[in-house]
Amino acid sequence: MRRPIHGSDARRRSHPGPVQSLFSFAMRFRLIDQVVESSESRVVAIKAVTLAEEYLADHFPSFPVLPGVFMLEAMVQTARLLIPESDRRFVLGGVKALRYGSFVSPGEHLRVEVEMKKFEGELATFRGEGKVLPPGVAASDADTAVSGRFTMRPVRTARIAVGARVQGDATP
Repeated sequence: MRRPIHGSDARRRSHPGPVQSLFSFAMRFRLIDQVVESSESRVVAIKAVTLAEEYLADHFPSFPVLPGVFMLEAMVQTARLLIPESDRRFVLGGVKALRYGSFVSPGEHLRVEVEMKKFEGELATFRGEGKVLPPGVAASDADTAVSGRFTMRPVRTARIAVGARVQGDATP
């Protein structure tokens, strides 16, 4: 009988498929529909939430709302627009003081505003906020759905030794 793989044991195990499959990932859902403002250090984007979003069927069946982790991902996707062009893919590195407020339901928009606070070495620091825009409500009157600080860093690739276990950090 096999024992379940948990924690660091799971990361040290060799991957049965091609090594590239560990790193060739992309977010399945595009959570930014439109960029409405942009400068060198700040971007404002909109996500229109509709009943056509497949994840709403399960979150929650009788009360569909945009999942909180998708609100955070919308801020991350918006923040990527502020990172200077590079051949490296930046991913979420850490989150601090993340707060959730109002729900975002089908028919409403999530207005995401992200500001780059610092970009040093390989670490970019951001402050983001998402507001709920029901039909006919101005951004200045909108309730906060999500806010917080987060960092992004380049994807770390694993160091592979032939015939040995994966070593290093294979996390996205």
